[in-house]
Amino acid sequence: MTPVESFRDQHIAVFGLGGSGLSTVRALREGGAHIAAWDDSEKSREAARTKNIALIDLSKADWSSYRALVLAPGVPLTHPAPHWSVKKAHAMGIPVIGDIELFCCERTHRAPKAPFVAITGTNGKSTTTSLIAHLLTCAGRDVALGGNIGTAVLDLPPPANTRHHVLECSSFQIDLAPSLAPTIGVLLNITPDHLDRHGTMENYAAVKERLVAQAETAIIGIDDEWCRAIAQRRQEAGRPLIKISMSDNAGSDYLIEGSRISKRAGSVFQLLIDLSSIPTLRGVHNTQNAAAAIAAVTALGVDLATIRSGLETFPGLAHRLEIVGHIGRAVVINDSKATNADATEKALTSFPRGLYWIAGGRAKEGGIEPLTPLFNRVERAYLIGEAAQDFAHTLKAQIPYEISGTLEAALAKAVEDSQSSHAEEPVILLSPACASYDQFKNFEERGDRFRALVQSQSGFKPREKR
Repeated sequence: MTPVESFRDQHIAVFGLGGSGLSTVRALREGGAHIAAWDDSEKSREAARTKNIALIDLSKADWSSYRALVLAPGVPLTHPAPHWSVKKAHAMGIPVIGDIELFCCERTHRAPKAPFVAITGTNGKSTTTSLIAHLLTCAGRDVALGGNIGTAVLDLPPPANTRHHVLECSSFQIDLAPSLAPTIGVLLNITPDHLDRHGTMENYAAVKERLVAQAETAIIGIDDEWCRAIAQRRQEAGRPLIKISMSDNAGSDYLIEGSRISKRAGSVFQLLIDLSSIPTLRGVHNTQNAAAAIAAVTALGVDLATIRSGLETFPGLAHRLEIVGHIGRAVVINDSKATNADATEKALTSFPRGLYWIAGGRAKEGGIEPLTPLFNRVERAYLIGEAAQDFAHTLKAQIPYEISGTLEAALAKAVEDSQSSHAEEPVILLSPACASYDQFKNFEERGDRFRALVQSQSGFKPREKR
């Protein structure tokens, strides 16, 4: 835990008592602050009571004594409308912040030069964050991994001059962290997402830019127009910048060519590593993630030999092109984290042919229409959840499909069909291109259910560990 001592003896309002909210209350209380905690959900309030957290109904409280409102990232800050607690804070001129901001304040208070890597992007940030932490650990560094992945930031050990905090940051968290100024800031990409919470792409991109704006060194993928513009502004300001791209005409420092990563050396690029033999980093999107991770740890002094051996031992992430194992000749991939078409595109491009694709759930704007050029890689599709009929309309006569309805039915038929495939190693791929909320609590529950179903199949063989 990181006790938040920089707010000692101050009165702090905390709204939102999920995992990060409870973590925030514990850290503030341990640091000596006076807490007024509340949540609109009776279930969340009851959970807080079981942890001996005193509750104050903030809708009826006197806000004049509060120094700040710490808001859970899942609570609307601006769109579609500010939450009532945000309106009360604004009316009193009280800053609205989040747990990442509390960490930043504590870092300034305890160890302002403590190494801190922050990572964001519409897609790929979890893999990149985990890979950076893995490579630093391989280099013998003291590493604390968390934020939007795994452990809430204030449940991690406190900042220290020899401890490397590696934090995944969502746009919601960045929006609540005005003093965010990491040692290394990584911005991977920006594509449409969370517009219900940010209103426009311009707003969304502006929030993402904040992560690198005050970073000592910024690492930016420049293969989309939003990130190119952000990198240009950073460059014009004369701030340290490392650019990653699939085009050597973009003035990039790291060049991505399929599974190959090269680094600029004067006017030429020198090959650093080829990832083609590393199944946990399959696909050009993971080559980009790896390039960002390599750039980050290189900037922190990790040598190339350690990086190469660390890449070889990277175990990958659950629900992100996770190799579950084999059923007969087919390899089974759990990509439940692919909750939009852009993420599923990365999965489909990772396998040239022989795909038995399970898709569907609660559709996001645009559906799977952008994936049409990749349908020739799919042998058959199995559609589940609310989006099944709409996805069937998109697929039409382009590829064979069936409306399976449930994950159980889809997997059973995919297993049956894959065994007669002409592909040398057919691929059963769960990559839904949808949110999970129609049938599951979240993508993790969906992926866990899929993995359990796969492991229960006759003939299942687990993935061999590297």
